[in-house]
Amino acid sequence: MAVPHGPAGVGQARHRMREQLRTGGVSDAVIDDAVLILSELLSNACKHGRPLGDALSGDGDVLAAWRVDRGGRLTVSVTDGGGPTRPAPSTPSVTAHGGRGLNIITALADDWGVRDEARGEVTVWVVVQNGVQGRDPRLSPDASPTRVTTPSTPRIPPLPDLDFADAFDDLD
Repeated sequence: MAVPHGPAGVGQARHRMREQLRTGGVSDAVIDDAVLILSELLSNACKHGRPLGDALSGDGDVLAAWRVDRGGRLTVSVTDGGGPTRPAPSTPSVTAHGGRGLNIITALADDWGVRDEARGEVTVWVVVQNGVQGRDPRLSPDASPTRVTTPSTPRIPPLPDLDFADAFDDLD
């Protein structure tokens, strides 16, 4: 599905996906995850990627696709015209207003990765779930995608056992 590069087509794509997956017999819980993943992928494509082809930023389209393959694996993908950075999970601060999308995808999905296409295009694909019901022959990832891993975070040692009153010991 061609989606306008910008927020205008995201709702349309979510609605179409929900309708097709429901018709294909996919459970509502899996559909909810897939729709959230599609929203994150489209938002990232619009924020960090260019539209496909020679269109200027803000003009043109990106491609959204989903498929339940013969093995029952639901895959969602979004292709854009590439951008200055590669998709990678980040570790935003607690007060950051963004930067959590790929971490959400990592938590919900069985697998995901990035594939470089012709003319600088980039596809981010996500295996939402293996073994879903239904068949929807739209798109499948190529056999050689690049896996993306979540960055490691330092382990914080546990705090010693403290009593609430211990904080006020110096005040006596």
